[in-house]
Amino acid sequence: MSRSSRRNKPALAGGSPRARSGALVMSSAALLWIPQAALLAYAVQRLADGAGLADMLAPSMAYLALGVIRASSEAWGARRLFAASRLQLAQMRADAAASLAARSPLDRARLPSGQAASVLAEQSEAVLPWLVRYQPARLRTMLVPPAIALVVAYHSWMAALILVLAAPLIPIFMAVIGWRAKAASEAQLQVVGGMSGFLLDRLRGLSTLRALDAVDSTARRVRDTAENVRASTMRVLRIAFLSSTALELFSALGVALVAVYVGFHLLGEIGPGSWGVRLTLEQGLFVLLLAPAFFEPLRELAAVWHDKASGEAALEALSKLQKDAVALPGALNEQRVRSRSGRRIYQPAQAPSVDIEGLRFGHQGEAPLFDNEDLYIRAGEHVALVGPSGSGKTTLLSIVAGLVPVDAGAVRIGGVPLDEVTAADLRARMAWIGQKPHVFSGSVRANVALGRPNVSHVNVTAAVQRAGLGHVQHATPDDSLGEGGTGLSGGELVRLALARAIAAPQAGLLLVDEPTAHLDRDTADAVIDALLQLAQGRTLIVATHDLALAARLGRVVRLGEPLTKRSAA
Repeated sequence: MSRSSRRNKPALAGGSPRARSGALVMSSAALLWIPQAALLAYAVQRLADGAGLADMLAPSMAYLALGVIRASSEAWGARRLFAASRLQLAQMRADAAASLAARSPLDRARLPSGQAASVLAEQSEAVLPWLVRYQPARLRTMLVPPAIALVVAYHSWMAALILVLAAPLIPIFMAVIGWRAKAASEAQLQVVGGMSGFLLDRLRGLSTLRALDAVDSTARRVRDTAENVRASTMRVLRIAFLSSTALELFSALGVALVAVYVGFHLLGEIGPGSWGVRLTLEQGLFVLLLAPAFFEPLRELAAVWHDKASGEAALEALSKLQKDAVALPGALNEQRVRSRSGRRIYQPAQAPSVDIEGLRFGHQGEAPLFDNEDLYIRAGEHVALVGPSGSGKTTLLSIVAGLVPVDAGAVRIGGVPLDEVTAADLRARMAWIGQKPHVFSGSVRANVALGRPNVSHVNVTAAVQRAGLGHVQHATPDDSLGEGGTGLSGGELVRLALARAIAAPQAGLLLVDEPTAHLDRDTADAVIDALLQLAQGRTLIVATHDLALAARLGRVVRLGEPLTKRSAA
């Protein structure tokens, strides 16, 4: 089974037919300025020839009609492009979130949750301006300047030559500045993501920081991190202003040179450049009106060049969430199992056997924790995994739960091989009680049901009572809990995890990780009693350092020594 799954980079919204049509209409609408400029130059020539205001009615109406068509086309294309880009960004986020959900909890390359949340919620927004503004600006640059250059060249090859020679200076400086802008944007996203992860980590451990009297030092670190964010943001803004200034300079010089040439040509000071025929007022004004429009797409492209740099950096951050991942076995079938669970009527738990043969597993870049080892657990047996820290107790539980692919060997649950096809179904028949159960902000009922449609209010109430939380005033099903279980003690958190397992009647295999860690002896004994009551008629595997708990189970397996062919004691 592969230890990693490489994902392709998210597709750009510019590849969507809807987005392409919107960008094309927006870009093509800019070409309507050419006939508008021709109408305006024609009207000025007629006025110079002595025509009255009545003669301006037809050119004015045509100019107005073209303006309405141009504005309407740009508005329609912008709405279409924005909608397509927003949908594509939502799909990118969904793909990244699905990739995170499909990664093994033991994947050590996973980003911290705060940084991943920052990428999905904040940094990914930088993709939208890139798609909405940069993509049509790039297409407009490909269409409008060549068309204007050809029209100007028809009247004056000299004016067209000035425009063509001035144009490359803009993209050259854009590229030079753009390289720096992209690097600055990537650095800023890293700083912002790091700050988000740092804040989330410190908020989670706020009670510990208070106990250690480390609040002031943490506040200083937050200020230092915020200062780094400010400095990186100012670097990005300086580069953005520099690119805009360079663009304005070169476009203004280009327009000025064209204006100087046309003016001296009309005065008779410069003869060549118009195919041997002197330009008329209408033709000269027409060329002058087109000169700023020639540079306008280039100026717009430079203005949104920073959006491109930020968008590419954000896209790269999204793609990093999806590559080099240790896959969660059966993740592709997880949604199918969840949708089916709402229609399934579960039978009482049936205790399965657990057979492990030829197991080989090690974290990437580390020596194997298990090397060609076997372990057999009978149906309904209660087993304690004991051993020093780092001996692989939690890892072995994770392997049995199908949370990480193994390098070699076979794992069978109730005789069914645990693999990519069966992992999701087998996990649906297990219950996991972790060392630090996570509690979401919400009601006790929601925290026990965990979104399982087959867990009713009655089931939750019964589970809370059986777990020993019935006497806890703030742990009734309708009570609200804070993020991380604010208001619950360590023992009550473990009992909440027990209630989650009790509410899963189909769970014939209980996997428990250090249920009595950090509890006083009386609370630990009460948790052990509740756990053993829950485990009646089920297979129970407990990873623990608690010798009192291990002594009350039917069998002890010591890790750190070979597992080979262990059978029931």
